[in-house]
Amino acid sequence: MKIISLQKNLKSSVYAVSHIAQKNTNLPILNNILISAKDGVISLITTNLEIGITSVLRGKVEKEGSFTVDARILSDYVNLLHNEKITIELKEKELEIECGETKTKIKGQSSEEFPFIPAIERINPYILSIQDFKKAVSQVLFSAALDETRAELSGVLLILENKKITFVATDSYRLAEKSIQIKSDVIDERRCIIPARTLQELLRVVGSESGDDDTPSEITLYVSENQCLFTIGNTEIVSRLIDGRYPDYQQIIPQKHSTRILVDKQELSRAVKAAALFSKTGVNDINLEVEVEKKNIIISAASGQTGEHVSKIPAIINGVDVSIILNSRYLLDVLSVLQDETATIELMDANTPCIIKDGQIKDYLYIIMPIRT
Repeated sequence: MKIISLQKNLKSSVYAVSHIAQKNTNLPILNNILISAKDGVISLITTNLEIGITSVLRGKVEKEGSFTVDARILSDYVNLLHNEKITIELKEKELEIECGETKTKIKGQSSEEFPFIPAIERINPYILSIQDFKKAVSQVLFSAALDETRAELSGVLLILENKKITFVATDSYRLAEKSIQIKSDVIDERRCIIPARTLQELLRVVGSESGDDDTPSEITLYVSENQCLFTIGNTEIVSRLIDGRYPDYQQIIPQKHSTRILVDKQELSRAVKAAALFSKTGVNDINLEVEVEKKNIIISAASGQTGEHVSKIPAIINGVDVSIILNSRYLLDVLSVLQDETATIELMDANTPCIIKDGQIKDYLYIIMPIRT
């Protein structure tokens, strides 16, 4: 194998694929990047057996072949090089890298033992705006369960239908739902659960795009029975789907409310952060008390260890007086991802889930279960 590329192109491809290569004592080759040169195409590939990432490297193939080297060593070394032409050649069991006046040899392993990345039939593509995709995933991902006791809750439900895609995540204490438009026709309406780790990796990849004229503006999704494939420019991510039945989450969405509040997002966030300092450790409880006549929300918390705090913020309120105890962390999580300058809060009573919406934007919904005393 012999290939030639520019340092910036190699650096970009290595960054796209190297993150999921990790220390795996049971299967050390998973720590490596597979470099493949075939039919004029140079590919860099990594996998952790759940996710597989492929990045096509811009460059020239002078001799076909393939080899694997440690991802961390290759990444760290390429970052140290100047942006000049790099020649990479496989000699015996070493990768020889020449850049300007520097020459390096990196030991590696044969590509024969590298795990196979499943191929997915590219039919019925769902084409999305990358900006819309990033916003949607960012607004729901934090609500997915961190443990895998219930595997389906450790993923994000995707509902593909009627020219839109809806993302849903819940850990059973809070729930987030966001819908965005699909740019292609939806031929095959379906549901699937994608691991949260896959979507985290996608956010990292799309977030690393340079923003220049070559930056892709669309992401394409293909879904098979057990796998899904995302393509973004020269990068592809294949992931398994979670096999399970997602709960009928719409049952827990309150259909009516007694009080509706429109409040400045930043004001509310500052008040919640102040009260959270005095909430009980591990409970994170803060009290929201709505005063309709005075057009105020009172945010308070008290702890036998740290003290107590009360603050009032103005709001536009319709309905009746009501109070509810919420987890401050869950509230701050959603306030940090709202796109609008205001947050809409809908309440029924102290025992009914609290609904938070993105100001006047109608395609986002977040629910927090109340803390009952």
